[in-house]
Amino acid sequence: MNLPDGLLAGEWTLAAWLLFIPLFLHALRQAPWRRLAESSQLNAWLGIIVALMLLWSLKAGIKPGLSLHLLGATVFTLAFGPYLAFIGLVLVLVGISLNGDAGWPEFATNALLMGGVGVLVTQFVLRLSERFLPQQYFVYIFANGFFGAALALVSAGVATSLLLGISGVYSPDYLLGDYLPYVFLLAFGEAWLSGMVVTLFVVYRPEWVGTFEDSRYLRDK
Repeated sequence: MNLPDGLLAGEWTLAAWLLFIPLFLHALRQAPWRRLAESSQLNAWLGIIVALMLLWSLKAGIKPGLSLHLLGATVFTLAFGPYLAFIGLVLVLVGISLNGDAGWPEFATNALLMGGVGVLVTQFVLRLSERFLPQQYFVYIFANGFFGAALALVSAGVATSLLLGISGVYSPDYLLGDYLPYVFLLAFGEAWLSGMVVTLFVVYRPEWVGTFEDSRYLRDK
């Protein structure tokens, strides 16, 4: 995660931009901007962006491109849906890039790995839980806030490893032995932090959690 400039060959960087630009434009078109017209919602959206800028700045690294830090993509997605969450995560990346913690040529690659993968996996877990699991408060918290967050971080780490392995930057054996085990350990921290934040939001600020519906999870329970 958080790949530095010059680590990937030019064709990989170009491919990332060609994928990122239409996805970002699609998110801009589909995002429910009217929700941010309410000041409390806008403040919450901006607050999450600022908090994640700080969180992404706190990282540990093994080698270039093999950094470890919490994502927060699950909290953002559960709170504001996939489109506003992806846009917000891109703005987080803009902030840390301006601060010198990430480079601009690999901006699209980092946005897809740290934002796109987390949002996609969180949304996938949410849809599965809504379809196959009991519609209860604790199921929502544990399936989405805890498990979904852990799976999102692991998926981002695996996607990063696959990219670095396929592109020949690092050997698969090195990635499997010296990077991915730490990603799985970090997933426990991601799960607990995201789960607690989602729980607090649902209890004290349910209007901030756009994917949590009282009629679905609380009424007649």
